[in-house]
Amino acid sequence: MDQTHASSPLAGAVHDLATEVVLALRSGDHLATVCGAAGIDEENRTGIAAARVIGADLLLPSVLYGRHPHPGDVAVLDRAVREFPPKPDAPAATAWSHWHMISTLQRMAQPPGTTGTTGTTSTTGSFEEPDAAWLEQAPWQSFTHQLSVLAPLAVPAAPSAVQRAAAARAVDLARGFVRAVRRRDWLQAAGAGRWLVAIGGEPATLGLERGLDFVELMGGHDPRVTLHVRAARLMAEARAR
Repeated sequence: MDQTHASSPLAGAVHDLATEVVLALRSGDHLATVCGAAGIDEENRTGIAAARVIGADLLLPSVLYGRHPHPGDVAVLDRAVREFPPKPDAPAATAWSHWHMISTLQRMAQPPGTTGTTGTTSTTGSFEEPDAAWLEQAPWQSFTHQLSVLAPLAVPAAPSAVQRAAAARAVDLARGFVRAVRRRDWLQAAGAGRWLVAIGGEPATLGLERGLDFVELMGGHDPRVTLHVRAARLMAEARAR
């Protein structure tokens, strides 16, 4: 068993949720419940915390395939939003992750008669975008680190100040991708690679497709790495069509 998976109940729940997201991305089965398959519901405190770690990627299969998510998954993510709001002194990346979860819930709201989100997410407070000016002047190393933490924002049709900052610094992000690979930081490399696919504009000499294959091969024991790589591939395939 992967040591990260075994280190704590929360780490195990994150591992299981990420694994189920990957399986849904591979199968395209948008009706399957990610949380239910991982044994998590909205009353499971550890599972809710794990959903907060995974963030809006909990609904990624539905986002990328353009279909409604399972109501149980919506309920778990909505509960995570309400249970774990960012504190006033929280890092900017935490505020952005929270904002993106709310944004995703609103965009993926269920039809009438099923579990909805607009009524519950309205209780989380202001929906304005957090500030992203800090990204514009960040050194390319820390810029890549922060963008990899915010990889769930790297999805189509979800414009944000973070996405605009990424698009404006594609070369810096490519440098960060190479650095992460050399440092064997597979999760950071996968997140950076996902952003590069989402925004385009990476140097042709980067060899991003083969680079992502290598990242998955080396870091695939962590399902979060596979999740980002699979998301990147699906976005690349959609762009090619």
